[in-house]
Amino acid sequence: MTTQQSSSRWTAQMLRQAASAGSHTGCAACSALRCPGWEALPSTFEEKALAQVGTLRETDGAAVEPTLDEYHPQRSNYWSEDAPIAVSYHPYNRCDIWACKSCARVFLRYTEYGGYYVEPRIRAVAGDLVVDPE
Repeated sequence: MTTQQSSSRWTAQMLRQAASAGSHTGCAACSALRCPGWEALPSTFEEKALAQVGTLRETDGAAVEPTLDEYHPQRSNYWSEDAPIAVSYHPYNRCDIWACKSCARVFLRYTEYGGYYVEPRIRAVAGDLVVDPE
């Protein structure tokens, strides 16, 4: 996987390519992350095993708030393991892209801010689920 600067905004195609190039099952460093759908980042996971490699957030300085609309054309839902990873829809438009330093397995991370909690969430990227519906 080619290293991108952590602030560079990735396209759906770049995300698909990185997911295809990285491990699909993980290695000793990241195999504890069994997150085909969104999950809370385990507090026991050693985060330094991952490196931020990019983002799906708008980085051009636009003051436009990202949409909260989700994309589920096949009746999946936010928690579904087969939910499409639609880069311009919520929550993906608020995600940073991370990769395992050992095997290049790709993950999406963002922080969910609820009424009474803050929860870091993570999802492994399956390249065949990455879509760009626009």
